[in-house]
Amino acid sequence: MDNKEYLKKMAKYDFDAIVIGSGPAGEGAAINLAKNKKKVAIVEKYKKVGGGCTHWGTIPSKALRHAVARIAEFQSSPLFEDLEPSSSLSFAQILKHAQSVIKKQVNVRSNFYERNRVTTIFGEASFVDEHHLSILDQEGTRTTISAENIIIATGSRPYRPEQIHFNHDRIYDSDTILSLKHNPRSIIIYGAGVIGCEYASIFRGLGVKVDLLNMRDQLLSFLDQEISEALGYHLWNSGVVIRNNEEFDRIEGTDCGVIVHLKSGKKMKADCLLFANGRTGNTDSLALDKIGLEANGRGQLEVNPCYQTSVDNIYAVGDVIGYPSLASAAIDQGRIAATTIVDGVCNQRLIEDIPTGIYTIPEISSVGKTEQELTKEQVPYEVGRAQFKSLARAHIADTTVGSLKILFHRETKEILGIHCFGERSSEIIHIGQAIMQQKDGGNTIEYFANTTFNYPTMAEAYRVAALNGLNRLF
Repeated sequence: MDNKEYLKKMAKYDFDAIVIGSGPAGEGAAINLAKNKKKVAIVEKYKKVGGGCTHWGTIPSKALRHAVARIAEFQSSPLFEDLEPSSSLSFAQILKHAQSVIKKQVNVRSNFYERNRVTTIFGEASFVDEHHLSILDQEGTRTTISAENIIIATGSRPYRPEQIHFNHDRIYDSDTILSLKHNPRSIIIYGAGVIGCEYASIFRGLGVKVDLLNMRDQLLSFLDQEISEALGYHLWNSGVVIRNNEEFDRIEGTDCGVIVHLKSGKKMKADCLLFANGRTGNTDSLALDKIGLEANGRGQLEVNPCYQTSVDNIYAVGDVIGYPSLASAAIDQGRIAATTIVDGVCNQRLIEDIPTGIYTIPEISSVGKTEQELTKEQVPYEVGRAQFKSLARAHIADTTVGSLKILFHRETKEILGIHCFGERSSEIIHIGQAIMQQKDGGNTIEYFANTTFNYPTMAEAYRVAALNGLNRLF
C-alpha cells in the first residue's frame, strides 16, 4: 500500500485496528500490530489493563498457590523443625501477596502499551457495524471509534447456572472467591477441572476441610492416566475428599454456610461453596447481531485457522473461541491474527504440541501424547521414568514427591510425550518440549542419555528417565 492509499484509509478510520480486551490474547495482538507500525487502540472494560488472566484468573490463583506451597515447605522442612510453630495464615492474608503480584503485572502490562504507543481506552465496547464500536465509559459517556480491522479478545468468565444464587455471601465462583473475607473451616468445590483441583490444593494447604465434587469418574481425564491417578492420590492423602460421578440437584445457602443436595440423594454441608464448573465467553454485551455474528451456547465464536470470523475484517482470539483456553496459547493466537492483518496472508499456526501446566500441589505439566492415546493409535512405544526421590537436587530442596515420564517410539526412539508430576513441573517440561520440536532426527530420547546436565539439578531427571527407558528395549 503506497502513502496515498494509506492516508486515504486513515482519513476514513480512526485506527488500523482496535483490539477489544487487554488480556494475553489482546496484548499479543496489539503489541504485534504496533511493532508493525499500525495505529492501534485497545479497549478494556475493567479499570485496569491485564484482563481476567491478571485480575481474577491465572495470576492471582498461581500467586495464591505459590504462597501456600511455600508455607507447606516451611512447615515440613527439617531445617526449621526446632523453631516455634507459626500461626496458620488465612485465605484473606495470603490474598495480600496475590494483590501485590497483580499490581506489578498491571504496571508491566501498562508500560508495554505505553512504550509501543498503543492507545488504551477504558470502557465497554459494543458493535455499531463491522468497522465502528460504541464505547461506554464508567462515567456513562458514550463515544464511537472506528478501525479497518477489529479483534475480539474479550476472554471468558465463570459459568453461572441460573438456579444457583451467586449473590449469597457464602456462594462463590472462581472470580468472586478472591473477595472471600471470612476464614472458612470447610468448603465444597463443585467441579474438579483444572480450576477446581487447583483451589482444592490451595484451601487444603491452608488447613480447610475440602470436599471436591467431580461430575466424571476420573480427575482431569485429558491427562495421562498415571498422572491423573497420582494427583488423586496426593489430594486424597492431604485430606481432600473426592466424590466422583456426582451432580447437584440444588444448592441451598444458609445464614452460616451452604447445603448441597446431590442427585444421588446425598446432602453435604460446608461453610462455603466454590462453583468451578466451566466458563462462558464474554460476548453477550458486544451486540454481535449488528455485524451478523452469533456466539454458541457457551458464548464462544467460530473462527478459521487465521482466527478470522465469518466477517472478513473481524477476528477473535483467546478464551472467547474456546480450546485450548490457555494464556500461553492466547498470546500466540493474538500474534498470529495480527500477522495475518499485517501481511494479508496466514502462514503461521500454533505449535502442535502445546504444553499444559496445572498448578495443583504438587504441580503437573505435560506435552505430547498420553499412554492412552498411543495405545489407541497402536503406536509401539516405551516408557522411561525418573522418580524425583532419586535426584540429589530434590533431596536438597526437599521436593522428592513426583516423577518425570518420557514416552518414546520403540523403533525410531522419537519422543512422543512427556509428563511431569511434582514441584517445578511447569518449568521442567520445557526442556523436553524444546527437544520434541527438533526436526531431521534431532528429537530422540538418546539426546537426554548422551548429553551432560548440571549436577545437582532437577533437569537431571531427563537423563535418568532416558537411561531407564533405553534399558527397557530389547
